[in-house]
Amino acid sequence: MGFSTLLDIMGSVVIGGFLLMILFRLNDATVKNTFVNGDELIVQQNLVEVVRLIEYDFRKIGYCAEPDSIPDPTTSIIYADNDSIVFKTDIANPPLYPYGDGIVDTLRYYLGSTSELLSTPNPDDRILYRVVNNETPKGANLGITSFYLNYYGALGEFLTTPVANPGAISTIQIDIQIESFATYKDVNKDEDEYSTVFWRQIRLVARNLSRR
Repeated sequence: MGFSTLLDIMGSVVIGGFLLMILFRLNDATVKNTFVNGDELIVQQNLVEVVRLIEYDFRKIGYCAEPDSIPDPTTSIIYADNDSIVFKTDIANPPLYPYGDGIVDTLRYYLGSTSELLSTPNPDDRILYRVVNNETPKGANLGITSFYLNYYGALGEFLTTPVANPGAISTIQIDIQIESFATYKDVNKDEDEYSTVFWRQIRLVARNLSRR
């Protein structure tokens, strides 16, 4: 075997090694993109479901199919804090009562603690609970990491929390952040990067709060 032939073999090995490294990197990038894109789709779908329910419930603050059941709109909100709210409403029960049964219900939203979801890789996700009357709290893990409420009076003034006089609330700002449950582990980065989506409802108005 001549010297030139040996050089050719060594060159082929080096070039083949480079091509193999490029192939591995392309494969890793493809797997990462697939994982990340799937996560982003899931968090967006979860956000849509959470927002749809919250907007529906919050716009019905102070609503009842029998209007005389809540004669004073200032009593509609019972408790208001940054991550918890309790209010009067009329829960729909289709198909018999698609707009409520005329009986006043209390609805509570509050954010659970991070210690309740130790089984998920994301250390910050929590359960957003929805409690009807005195029923057992119900919630689902949709990747919520932040549920934050701000309250404003009739003149747009900011109300400190917990709101001492819930009857003064006219509008509510709702902030929600959702992250993926897990993340693609990038060995080249020290911190995990979770897919994140943020939504803000600026000054949501419940029509029944304006009946004053």
